[in-house]
Amino acid sequence: MSQRGAKAKGPSLTEYKAISAEWEKAKKAKDAADARAARQGLSTDRERADALQKKREKLNKLRQKRYEKRWLWTVAFWVWMLAIHGIGLWLFTTGFLLTRLVLHEKSSCDAPPIDGTKGLFNPDKGCWHPKTFDRAVVVLIDALRYDFTVPHAPDSPHHYHNAFPVLHEMAVKSPQNAFLRPFIADPPTATLQRIKGLTTGTLPTFVDLGSNFGGDAIDEDNLLMQLKNNGKKVAQIGDDTWWNLFPGYFEPNISRAYDSLDVWDLHTVDNGVIDHIFPLLEPTAKGQWDLLIGHCLGVDHAGHRYGPEHPAMTSKLQQMDEFIRNVVSKIDDDTLLIVMGDHGMDSKGDHGGESDDEVEAALWMYAKRPIFGRTLPEHAVPPANAKIRPVNQIDLVPTLALLLGIPIPFNNLGKPIEEAFSGSRGNDWANLAAVSRVAAAGIERYQKLYFETRGITPGIGEGSPAALWTTANDHSLSGRGLYDALSAYQARNLEVCKSLWARFDVPRMVMGVFVTATGLLVLVMYSSRTEDDEYVVLNNAELDYAEKQLEQLAAADGQEEEPEHPDQYFHKDILHWAMDVRVILVIVTLTGAAVFREQPLDGLATLVATIMIASTGTALYKNGKTLRNMLPDTFWGWMAVVFTVSHSLGFASNSYTIWEDSILLFFITTFGVAALVSSFRIESSRVDRYMGIYHSVAFIVLGRIASYSKLCREEQMPYCQSTYYSSNASSTSAPWQVILPFLAFIGLPVLIKSFLTPTKSYEGLAPTWVGYVFRFSLLLSAVYWLVDAANNGKWFASQVPEIVLKTAGVYIAQFTLAITIVAGTTAFVWAPPSVSIVPSKGRITIMGYANALGARYLLLPISVLGTCLLLTKPMGAGALSLMMWQLLALFEILDLNGLKTETIGPIMLAILGNFYFFKTGHQAVLSSIQWDTVFIPLFTIRYPWAPLIVTVNTFAAQILAIACLPLIALWKVGPKQRGVLETVSRALGVFIAYYAVEALATMSWAGWLRRHLMLYRVFSPRFMVAALLLLLVDILGILITLAGVRSNSLAVSDVFGWAE
Repeated sequence: MSQRGAKAKGPSLTEYKAISAEWEKAKKAKDAADARAARQGLSTDRERADALQKKREKLNKLRQKRYEKRWLWTVAFWVWMLAIHGIGLWLFTTGFLLTRLVLHEKSSCDAPPIDGTKGLFNPDKGCWHPKTFDRAVVVLIDALRYDFTVPHAPDSPHHYHNAFPVLHEMAVKSPQNAFLRPFIADPPTATLQRIKGLTTGTLPTFVDLGSNFGGDAIDEDNLLMQLKNNGKKVAQIGDDTWWNLFPGYFEPNISRAYDSLDVWDLHTVDNGVIDHIFPLLEPTAKGQWDLLIGHCLGVDHAGHRYGPEHPAMTSKLQQMDEFIRNVVSKIDDDTLLIVMGDHGMDSKGDHGGESDDEVEAALWMYAKRPIFGRTLPEHAVPPANAKIRPVNQIDLVPTLALLLGIPIPFNNLGKPIEEAFSGSRGNDWANLAAVSRVAAAGIERYQKLYFETRGITPGIGEGSPAALWTTANDHSLSGRGLYDALSAYQARNLEVCKSLWARFDVPRMVMGVFVTATGLLVLVMYSSRTEDDEYVVLNNAELDYAEKQLEQLAAADGQEEEPEHPDQYFHKDILHWAMDVRVILVIVTLTGAAVFREQPLDGLATLVATIMIASTGTALYKNGKTLRNMLPDTFWGWMAVVFTVSHSLGFASNSYTIWEDSILLFFITTFGVAALVSSFRIESSRVDRYMGIYHSVAFIVLGRIASYSKLCREEQMPYCQSTYYSSNASSTSAPWQVILPFLAFIGLPVLIKSFLTPTKSYEGLAPTWVGYVFRFSLLLSAVYWLVDAANNGKWFASQVPEIVLKTAGVYIAQFTLAITIVAGTTAFVWAPPSVSIVPSKGRITIMGYANALGARYLLLPISVLGTCLLLTKPMGAGALSLMMWQLLALFEILDLNGLKTETIGPIMLAILGNFYFFKTGHQAVLSSIQWDTVFIPLFTIRYPWAPLIVTVNTFAAQILAIACLPLIALWKVGPKQRGVLETVSRALGVFIAYYAVEALATMSWAGWLRRHLMLYRVFSPRFMVAALLLLLVDILGILITLAGVRSNSLAVSDVFGWAE
């Protein structure tokens, strides 16, 4: 019969009396010994024990103080490395990303660029050409792609087809009143840059893209400035980007600005435009405005939130169709109506790049009077697609300026659109030639001044703009011949300007490459191992106890001198130049001379960085970090080098860059196979051999499973099938994908427990945090994405308002982040070691001792993972869950095969970070940025939280990788391990070196291939990703890796004492 529930039987009365007698006897003996010691002037046992305890505490404080100093100098080194990387990237970026010189001259009504114009020098009648309209209404439908406006077969499966027919319908029905043409945007296809082009007539350069979220006011000549300077009134309703670019331009009582970045909100801006624009079209509002701008955002937001293949897109286009029909009915004979898109959108509804779908917008002009003509009969029907008869967006600037009778902005490069000036019969070549002549003269004036300002000598050979301008000024030309000559001049001049602004600052780019390369050399030297850099993991509690006994004996003998740590002054020594008066004097002198002489800062920055790098490199060499140490001497070391170098060399190929995720999967599989072979050779125990084999196989299989999460880029089509969203043309998750966060909720806590249990490390706070708190946060994340799917799919549209679901989702997300970030950080800082003490046969057993450092540190990556899972879409959450499993398997492989100090560990961690970057729905293209994730925990854009959320979403995999980096050294390591900080810092050096090599390679290849056709589609975006990643891992290496190791060491050493 089982006695499990029976009470334990206590000692008998006789046994109790015997024990009591023995205790009394021992107590009397101790008291007698203490009395004798007191008579003889000796210390008692209690006093000796207290004295030893005080000496141990003093020793612990000394070791902690020394550790803190080593940690601070380690942080100082990494701050310096961040500065070096920042200088190198700044130098290269400012030389590589194109800029143009802005001329601040302004056109004047009474000073046309050429004599003999038809202008009346009066803005009310026409400055440089007789005006055609008194007023204009411009309706800008953000992201209005051209194929949204042309008819398709009635049975077309696309939601965006045939939902906006009014533009094509009226252009066909009344060709003298309306025309529709493709409207080609110059990349980058971001709204702010497009507004600049649409108002100035210039070509925004790639470097302007970073200012899309709050750019500076436009101070160069533009349409709105000309209207204002000539006494005209401008009103704007809709996107608030206009207010940032043109502060003080808009009539305050009738203009309305709306937040432009809330991509979840499809209706507020559009409804605001519709509600406020129609009262201004009434006859009673005449005189309140001369240019009325309505900027609608619903189509763009529907694309970002759902993609074009969604009923929401159909609904928005139908709303715009009805809106435009009503506007047409309201305008008078003297008002021009323009409907246009600023850019298009790709198959997922995003934009920013230069793919065809992103640059192909639509332009439609309408007038009640028969104004417009076609120079050829076949042009009467709008083009069937955007490849036929496209118009450059900058051509709108001279067209609208001349139609309204104001001067063309000084920097304009566009030409008048022929339908607007060819007459209702399409044969008024004299008028076309007249407007083209004044526009071309303005271009020639601008070009001449630009060349003079930049000190450039223009070409004068055959086919040059100068030669074509001379030809166009031949007095024998008139009518169509003159128009054709002027058009040829304008087209050629535009080509020259594009090539002129594609001029790179090669010396500055070389400086950036040089600083980055030399900084990388120092980093590799730092990360190399010398013969003295030992990291032997013993995990033997008895040896640790024996060591403690020896410390006590040394203290009892009066040996209070504690030998210093071998690396106590290592980081201080290599940064000693920062305290060297001579170095400081040289840097200050150089800086002062450069500022006094107003010299460019690039040369100064390069020289100062070179001095710092040379000083640090010399110090490293003196500390034994020679170039010879950089060469690997093991199979795993060479594998790390091959992976790193071959990955970066491949960026010279656009096809390699496009299929980078497949290359990374090959690296992962190769390592897994090598680890599998190595695991068969483990001789320590059969269990270790079997576990090594199991984790190696799991590592390979998990990579293969994760590879099924894909977001294809345009260049991969048709050989790639996206699975990240519900379809290639969607930005929402498929209903089945909502299951993945729930699987993570069920499986991740069990998975983590399974890795902690073998070392008895599922102790302390771990059962509560992993089993309950972390699991609860996963449940909240899963519920959030369920609510999001219900909202997007309109599952409860008739029962629950959309705002209720949105509000519930935001509060769930905020509560989840409070758990993972606030509570998670607090728990990690204050948690005790994941151990427990179990008495056994007169001794105590410390459960979890052998993994005391690793098990406790794991609490930090778990909190990071919880944050990333919420801010990553369901398919990405599934991928990150697999990544966590793969990372834990990697740490087991490294431990079982004795590879903790090999460079392959950090390199594989970096490769996994890059691999899962692609598996979480990202590509090295601007259009893959998931801007809508801002609205997971936020109702509106709020700084700095919005960019931080996008950063976490974009680089979640790399953030998780660097959070887990210390586990390479800490996994299955006991509390008395020596050299932890130094080993983690070296691993961090190898990890960051991988990204530094990547950044160096991408900048080198982008610079070398700067004239390549795919520069801005492939090479430049990949460089930008690499540069951002390098800075990110530098920063997070300090904030997460080093700070996490310090907090972990403090907590464990507070219980077990400091080992060194």
